[in-house]
Amino acid sequence: MADLDELRRQLAAVDREIFERVALRLRLSSDIGAAKRALGRSPRDYAQEKQVIERGRAAAAELGFSPDLAEKLLVQFIESSLAVQERDQVVARGGGDGKRALVIGGRGKMGGWFARFLASQGYAVEVADPAGDADYADWRDADLAHDVIVVAAPLRASNAILHELAARRPAGLVFDIGSLKSPLRSGLKALVDAGVRVASVHPMFGPDTELLSGRHVIFVDVGVPDAVDEARALFAPTMAIQVSMDLESHDRTIAYVLGLSHALNIAFFTALAESGEAAPKLAELSSTTFEAQLDVARKVASENPHLYFEIQHLNDYGTEALGALLLAVERVRSVVRAGDESGFVRLMEQGRAYLAGRR
Repeated sequence: MADLDELRRQLAAVDREIFERVALRLRLSSDIGAAKRALGRSPRDYAQEKQVIERGRAAAAELGFSPDLAEKLLVQFIESSLAVQERDQVVARGGGDGKRALVIGGRGKMGGWFARFLASQGYAVEVADPAGDADYADWRDADLAHDVIVVAAPLRASNAILHELAARRPAGLVFDIGSLKSPLRSGLKALVDAGVRVASVHPMFGPDTELLSGRHVIFVDVGVPDAVDEARALFAPTMAIQVSMDLESHDRTIAYVLGLSHALNIAFFTALAESGEAAPKLAELSSTTFEAQLDVARKVASENPHLYFEIQHLNDYGTEALGALLLAVERVRSVVRAGDESGFVRLMEQGRAYLAGRR
């Protein structure tokens, strides 16, 4: 029988070979991206991706291991390759060469993302943040002679900053990245009235996002269409899906997209945490559905609770979504308590039909 340590050494060597081939694949992906740019083609080619996955599944079956495993690996490879190509395309476009950008709140998670994003386009990025390790502890000390100013502060602070920026009338593009827009309504209006090139942007992704393909970025026109076009241009080299919305529609929609989903998970883990004697047993048991819900709930629980409170409390339309959630839970409880199987089935079928339409 082969020595266990020797087998492990062989396995480590195979792992090393795999990693070397992955590194080669990423280098080839970068070259492919350059060739696509030269031909004026989009980085993403869904037909080619389908061929790659089908080819991989066939190879896995031939080699005697799970085609599903091969597909999972290839999906990860494709996403990593696209991230490399997208990043290279942003750098190659160089839209910020010779220009300056200021990110107010640039030491925060999303502020940091925008600082890196603008720097990758060639902007000379300056950061203002009282948290330290910034070019300015106070953004008011900056000359504001920047081509782009991003306001990435908490919502309440952002509105005050927008008002102060309006008083100083910077010449460059100004936009916030708030998850809600109604709390910023007065600050955005002040900038418009002051003649500032202002727009409002909502990136629908987190700070750890590398690949923007399939991710949504919402652009809100607050009365300066040219400013919206400028903000859109920043994302033109990426594969992000650009969405236009007015301020009121944005917050009404976000009440469900963010507010409802956050509240649902907060209610879920609150019910678990306050389940009393059942709590220890819950830690020992699981099911596929329970674990999937736990994964989402863990992510929500790890986020900034102050930001999540703002998303719930400061949205003019927030109580509408919370009311809908309350009514839905009460309907489920009612049909269960009444033994109304047909009513329960109707709820399930209604949900299945709705979710099928979102594919």
